[in-house]
Amino acid sequence: MNTRNDLFEDTLEFEDRLELRHPRATDGFHLNQLVTASPPLDTNSVYCNLLQCQHFADTSVAALIDKRLIGFISGYLLPNDAETLFIWQVVVDAKFRGHGLAKRMLNWLVAQPGTESARQLITSITPDNRASWSLFESLARDWHAQPVKEMLFERERHFAGQHDDEYLLRIAPLPDRPQDSIAHFYSDLRSRLRFPSGKRWLE
Repeated sequence: MNTRNDLFEDTLEFEDRLELRHPRATDGFHLNQLVTASPPLDTNSVYCNLLQCQHFADTSVAALIDKRLIGFISGYLLPNDAETLFIWQVVVDAKFRGHGLAKRMLNWLVAQPGTESARQLITSITPDNRASWSLFESLARDWHAQPVKEMLFERERHFAGQHDDEYLLRIAPLPDRPQDSIAHFYSDLRSRLRFPSGKRWLE
């Protein structure tokens, strides 16, 4: 366990030592260890993490200090909709939280060539994950975007009571996108809101 002095040294000169880059296959095992050490995040197999780092490298970001993985965001463009970037998981080493690293990684990611086709960002969040709600709501404010919340997967219906509900959060437009992005987004939203389920709403 780190002492207080060790912790101070870990976060010293954070800005100068931070490297953001797309992941590599060699990051997969370290990503698995980082997620395992960061409850309540859902863990995946090492093989899954290797595939994330290799197949979805252009739409993901790794954060390193002194070549050590301290943060990771996995994402991908929807297979049937290259204008939508789905953020699968955000993880930051506990020792480096409170520095705005997750927000920095997301801003870096949406500015990369691999995500330039995306006009909106979506992610799923459980109701009690306040850190994630705060992160994405803060991003929406920074981007002058409108967050939209809707039910994605229900505890009983989809998880057989073994997992909390998952809500989908949509944010559009993304920064530095064409001016018609927001019109495109709300046109799509209006068509979606015609469904009679009553489970979609703006907040």
